[in-house]
Amino acid sequence: MARYTGADCRRCRREKMKLFLKGSKCESPKCPIEIRPYPPGQHGRGRTKDSEYLLQLREKQKAKRVYGVLEKQFAGYYVEANRKQGRTGDILLQILESRLDNVVYRAGFAKSRDMARQVVRHGHVIVNGRKVDIPSFRVGENDIVEIREKSRDLTPFVVAQAEFGSRPVPAWLEVISSQFRVLVHSLPARQVIDTPVQEQLIVELYSK
Repeated sequence: MARYTGADCRRCRREKMKLFLKGSKCESPKCPIEIRPYPPGQHGRGRTKDSEYLLQLREKQKAKRVYGVLEKQFAGYYVEANRKQGRTGDILLQILESRLDNVVYRAGFAKSRDMARQVVRHGHVIVNGRKVDIPSFRVGENDIVEIREKSRDLTPFVVAQAEFGSRPVPAWLEVISSQFRVLVHSLPARQVIDTPVQEQLIVELYSK
């Protein structure tokens, strides 16, 4: 299975902003972007001309990296969003937000989306009473997502329970921390998605 194996912090530096890919490290003074707030590489400090295409490309790359999606899958999400009625960019972000790994992260069961993907792949997550080990699984309205009962005593989940409330939970989710359960009230509208992405630039890029 294809996946990114390089340093996560290089991706944040390339986008010149924190993408919060490393959990608690991103909040600490040890975050590399605090020390070197410029793109990696020999010419990282050099000036680049921000052309229209470059701005569009960077927004697409930023969205991919935030949600941990590779190029082919991201392009597939765009095609799906483009076929549906409504604003393509809003639907694209809604698809990305409804991924199971993102829901696990948003609920506070994992410190990063990378960790959330690992939690799902290892079979710790149940959706509507059935084990789901596919991070890209999409939740729907009124779905119930929970951590398997046998897994709740594992250290990552004990720590997560102790830290519930330290990170805001989106309004479209309701977390019952005592039961390690998440209720999906609805799919998120654009105004409640706080991902720092200008989705219209992504639409313009793919529309060429």
